[in-house]
Amino acid sequence: MKKYFENIKNCFKNNRVRWRQHALSRMLERGISRKDVQTAVAEGEEIEHYHESKPFPGCLILGFSRKIPIHVVVSIDSEESIAYVVTSYVPDMNYFEADLKTRKKRGEDET
Repeated sequence: MKKYFENIKNCFKNNRVRWRQHALSRMLERGISRKDVQTAVAEGEEIEHYHESKPFPGCLILGFSRKIPIHVVVSIDSEESIAYVVTSYVPDMNYFEADLKTRKKRGEDET
């Protein structure tokens, strides 16, 4: 799976990124810039795989920008070498463990 994530990073490095309208709208609402997303992807790590996603497989990336944790959902058209930013957000501690990588199990008590 490492090669898959490297392909996504290469798309970002080579400016082969398409920003979905949903992602841009949510980023604006959440105060996340394109540069924040680019930094998070460049320095981040893949924490979930969505290989069955349609029309292209995707993943969830955890990275940091301006010392803020950011999750980025990206899908990739490997044939065309284009990454699609689906959404981006600051992880919510109600849904993720302190490591910001592990989803809490449903029904788990909040601390």
